[in-house]
Amino acid sequence: MKRDYYEVLGVTRNASKQEIKSAYRKKAVEYHPDRNKGDKEAEEKFKEAAEAYSVLSDDDKRAHYDRFGHAATQGNGAGGFGGFDPETFGDFSDILGDLFGFGDIFGGGRRGRSRASRGNDLRYDLTVEFEEAVFGFAPKIKVRKPEACADCGGTGADPSHGSETCSACGGQGQIRFQQGFFTVSRTCGTCQGTGKVIKVPCKTCRGTGRVQKEKVLEIKIPAGVETGNRLRVSGEGEPGSNGGPPGDLYVFITVKEHPFFTRSGDTIHCTIPITIVQAALGATVKVPTLEGEKELRVPAGTQSGRVFRIKGQGVASINGRGRGDLHVTVKVQIPTKLTNRQKELFEELGKELPPASSNAPEPDGIFDKVKDMFV
Repeated sequence: MKRDYYEVLGVTRNASKQEIKSAYRKKAVEYHPDRNKGDKEAEEKFKEAAEAYSVLSDDDKRAHYDRFGHAATQGNGAGGFGGFDPETFGDFSDILGDLFGFGDIFGGGRRGRSRASRGNDLRYDLTVEFEEAVFGFAPKIKVRKPEACADCGGTGADPSHGSETCSACGGQGQIRFQQGFFTVSRTCGTCQGTGKVIKVPCKTCRGTGRVQKEKVLEIKIPAGVETGNRLRVSGEGEPGSNGGPPGDLYVFITVKEHPFFTRSGDTIHCTIPITIVQAALGATVKVPTLEGEKELRVPAGTQSGRVFRIKGQGVASINGRGRGDLHVTVKVQIPTKLTNRQKELFEELGKELPPASSNAPEPDGIFDKVKDMFV
């Protein structure tokens, strides 16, 4: 069983981002494999700390983890983080460099060019119809995002000239020098750690190595989504740098309101009118649903505001656990305009019915009976 991420880093559940970062640094320094050669236990603790930090340092991932625990980190679908790579935080020189500006204190310094880094995530806001959210669908969306320039292969250099080895760092991407008994390593400011310099930039991308392109994606919206739900499309974010993996595309859902139905979780609500005769004598009425009309039996003596349930006509649970119900509230309509004949009939009915002031009080309900037992 995985340990709690807060326990792994030794912080409280309300710890700030800075406290989480500081705690991770201490763990990384203590258990980094470069400092614990051949120690498998230290290596596992380092990866465990890196995994905990990758979740708790991200506001969205942390919120999901606080709500669902380790189940939130499983899989690659909506709500799951998936695909965690502990090597994202695995370079010891990154930690010490961030803390002190040193890169080679324990022999774990980075020798060579800048590491590959993951591309940024992208956001796409999608508005869907009420019915689409209930039943799910597969829309096609157009996403405009940067991609590697085809003319220069993402290098940013003009194809006819290419790039040259950086003379400042000799193509290593870093400048190394002694400071006391420490070997200090810093990213080369001339080539920005790439080891290459561009003399003639690519005309297509103007030396950036990227161009904006529009891509059509078909995504699957599962049945039961609600406003605020977020779906992840893996690998459709911005491209990474130095050969790193691309980021992800996050689709944020907004569901339109329906003119007749409202929704509460997996339950759909609606209100239908019935006549005073139907309420008094009982009747079978037709109720609109999202799948056509359904018959509903209204018993005699039904009061206005009574709620009836039609099973299985609600929203499918997004986690695949069945489907909700349709709750139908009936509202008794009182006629406002009567013909002379209708007035006569109501007058005759009024003579047959006892006046409200002389109605006998209703017998005690079950709650009153329970209360009386303790008097």
